[in-house]
This record gives sequence, structure tokens and C-alpha cells, in this order.
Amino acid sequence: MIGEYNSSRPHIILKEYGRNVQKLVEYIRSLPSIEKRTELAYTLIELIKQLTPSIKEQPDNPQRLWDDLYIIADFDLSVNNPYPVPEREILFKKPMRMEYPKNDVRFRHYGKNIEKLVKEALKKDDPQEREESIIYLGKLMKTFYGNWNKETLDDSVILRDIQAMSGGALNMTIEKVRDENLFEKLYKERKKVRPQQGQGQGNSTHQQPRHSGGGGGGHRPFNKNNNKGGNNNFRRRRDQ
Repeated sequence: MIGEYNSSRPHIILKEYGRNVQKLVEYIRSLPSIEKRTELAYTLIELIKQLTPSIKEQPDNPQRLWDDLYIIADFDLSVNNPYPVPEREILFKKPMRMEYPKNDVRFRHYGKNIEKLVKEALKKDDPQEREESIIYLGKLMKTFYGNWNKETLDDSVILRDIQAMSGGALNMTIEKVRDENLFEKLYKERKKVRPQQGQGQGNSTHQQPRHSGGGGGGHRPFNKNNNKGGNNNFRRRRDQ
């Protein structure tokens, strides 16, 4: 018996359903009665729901199964469809191409949002609020730069970039920034603390063991003279 190879079989249109479902669709197409085709189409829909786990998990779009039947049948299927018959052009229409944003970011290591915050800071007329905006911008810029680079950015560079982005309207002396450490990062990286040698074992390695004597007298040093006759008395009791 000569086996049937996949290379000689028709192409599977929707592989998620398999070849057997495609054969059943072809059989339904061949039936002369539209009532019988519709009946078997409903049965096939229920069979697909049972055989396909992804359909069980997402039962919110029942029209999709009927559309898939038309795709498998190459849109040559005449049944009493409970939904509008899909159009080939709509189903296979390519999505619109998304344009990549072409905004010119002058300082990419800070990000586009920093420039937006600079524009918001320029709207403030109160000198105190502008100064607070400069300080907050400096903290953000040092934090963002540190996320992508191991090196620490100097405060003078940050202040110069703020002046450049604001056209010189946002200004502060570098001496004040350094003296008060105004451009400190918003958060600091936590260093992992390594346990010291012997830590976690209690104080057993540093304490001498204590021996309790009988009657709560505590530890008594061994004295040969005090125990001189003790062994002889013990031997006499054994001999008796």
C-alpha cells in the first residue's frame, strides 16, 4: 500500500484547525441541499469548539468561527449563516502602515519627556517655582542618565543642558547646585550587604561552654587532692 505524503495533499488553509476540518468543509460544500449544508455547518462549528482549546478560552467572538469556515471554503460556501457573509477584500486587507515618530530629540539620553517638562517649567512666572523646576529637572536628568550609563554625570553638564533646552531662560549658578547638592538622584541603588564570617551562627563560637555542677553550685575545677580518696572508696564498694 502506497502511503499518502503531505507534499501531494492540498495545502491546509488554516492550520490551527487541521486537515480533517478542511476535509469536512469540502464535504459540506459538495452537498446539494442548503438545509443539509447549514445543519452540518452548525455541527462542525460545535465540533471545532470542542477540538480547539483556544476557542474554549475565548468564546466571546462566535462570528469568527463562521468567517473561518468561509476562509477554509475559499469563500465558496452557501449556507444560512447567522452572521453577514464576510468579504474577501476586508478579511485579507493589509493594515495601515504605522509611521515611526520623527520627533527630533536633542538629548536622547534624557528622553523626550524631559524636553516637555522644560517647556512646562518655562510657563511658570514665579522665580521660586522656576528654581524648584530646575532642581527637579536636574534630579530627573541625573537619574535617567544613570539608568543607562555607569558613569556619573557632572552637575555642570546637567545645568548646561537645561540652559540649552530652555534657550537660557532656566538658569542657576553651579556653585549653589554643588554646595547644596541639589541635583542628587531621586533614588539610590541599594548595595548588597555580605554577611560577615561567622555571622548567623550565634555566639557559640565566641563563648566557652558552661558546666553546671550538682546542686546548682556551678562549675568546680577538678582538684586531684580533693579526689584523692574517692577512687579508693569506689573500688572498695565494688569489691564488697
